[in-house]
Amino acid sequence: MTWAIRDAEANDHGQWLRLWQGYLDFYGVPLAAEVTETTWTRILDPECRLNCRLALQGDRVAAFAVWHHHVASWSDRDDCYLEDLFVDPAARGQGVGRALMEDLTTLARTRGFGRLYWHTDQENRRARALYDSYAKADGHVRYRFAL
Repeated sequence: MTWAIRDAEANDHGQWLRLWQGYLDFYGVPLAAEVTETTWTRILDPECRLNCRLALQGDRVAAFAVWHHHVASWSDRDDCYLEDLFVDPAARGQGVGRALMEDLTTLARTRGFGRLYWHTDQENRRARALYDSYAKADGHVRYRFAL
């Protein structure tokens, strides 16, 4: 299947929100509505580095990839970080996750970024099967705490 992939636009809010809530539910993360709205506002703000690519099947948004770039201390080029990727359960197994990964890889290369990286839950076997086709897990463990 061929997917139309493009940047998120203001009129995509409702469809993005449906998938975003599915993503939060998948990970069991309760997130305040204000945080979700701030995320959407940042995605649309051309001055903000947070971006979102959408994969569409006709008029229906089937998946999203939220990403940003940042300077890196181990490279002279920026890194591209895939922060969130989610596929509508109805669209899984149709290649949309791979299409988003290919799109982001091309975008990152075109913009001259040095690396693309991401995290996923170690139990997310379906996502890891896709991600393992791009790179081996590097063995790093993430630590995070709220401030």
